[in-house]
Amino acid sequence: MNATKQHSVSLRRVTKRYGSLLAIDSVSLDVAPGEFLSLLGPSGSGKSTILMAVAGFVRPEEGEILLDGQPITRISPEKRNFGVVFQGYALFPHMTVAENVGYPLKLRRIPKAEATQSVSRVLDLVHLTAFADRLPKQLSGGQQQRVALARALVFEPAVVLLDEPLSALDKKLRAELQFELKALHERLGMTFINVTHDQEEAMTMSDRIVILNEGRVQQVGAPQALYDAPATRFVADFLGRANFLTGKVAGREGDFLALTEGGETIRARALHDEPIGGAAVVALRPERIEVLPAEAAAASDRNSITGKVASAIFSGANFVFVVHTAFGDMIAMQPSFGADRSFALGDAVSLQWPVDAGVAVRD
Repeated sequence: MNATKQHSVSLRRVTKRYGSLLAIDSVSLDVAPGEFLSLLGPSGSGKSTILMAVAGFVRPEEGEILLDGQPITRISPEKRNFGVVFQGYALFPHMTVAENVGYPLKLRRIPKAEATQSVSRVLDLVHLTAFADRLPKQLSGGQQQRVALARALVFEPAVVLLDEPLSALDKKLRAELQFELKALHERLGMTFINVTHDQEEAMTMSDRIVILNEGRVQQVGAPQALYDAPATRFVADFLGRANFLTGKVAGREGDFLALTEGGETIRARALHDEPIGGAAVVALRPERIEVLPAEAAAASDRNSITGKVASAIFSGANFVFVVHTAFGDMIAMQPSFGADRSFALGDAVSLQWPVDAGVAVRD
């Protein structure tokens, strides 16, 4: 099975209200042909409403939705030729796997011989050929999800829409299917739009991520770009773990600022125009921080502040330290293999990290 054409999707100032609730607040967005784009945000952020608007199940009050540059806002869902995979699978319990997968072809009155070939191809694609004659109740959760995905792909849709497709699965199976789904996308080359509240899932599968909050786009970018250079405190906090160091801007040098607090000074990347003498917040990922003995010297391209160990926890892959510092309590994560395990509660330590690891964010 091969996608014959890749399609783009665009939103232009799309707005949707439910009474006094502004579910989508003038969202503009472009999804490139063949892209795997994830809409990521907390509950109530508007991500599912956006997906349902693209699918045609929700009609926006304002704005336009386009497919390959052509408006589809007023076109009914069945005429958009989009494949949709829902969180709850929505399989017909009385139909076999093959019958479930072939149902969209039956609705489109595809000749039986052609439909049988298409079902066979897509079942092979999702590794379910041996389960064609089984009923949904005879399948595991992961297998049921594959059936739902096969049903969405069998008619070669213009775009595949995924509404939290893995959220009902356990953590181990969810991780396995993330890689399978990404590999399937790369093989087919179709345009995928995925809704999720799981940060790890979004970063694992997506070419780009749209981070949403309260119906508005907060930031859009490739997973690593968003993780390394969050624009706001919300983005830094939602996409993984972060320390937030608040202090006074003591100076600027090129793309870096100096932040002071309690007699300590650090440097960080400045993505915005924070005024000298004003307050600023620096986001710093825990895994970028190294915990060293208090007397350890730092290189010129590294920050170094002192503190006292308040907590030391073994979490399997990492040791997690909480350290009291002039900037407040900071979390540092170090790989457990080969890490120094000798720090105890109350020990004086030096926290060190590269100057470019921290970034000033809008609060």
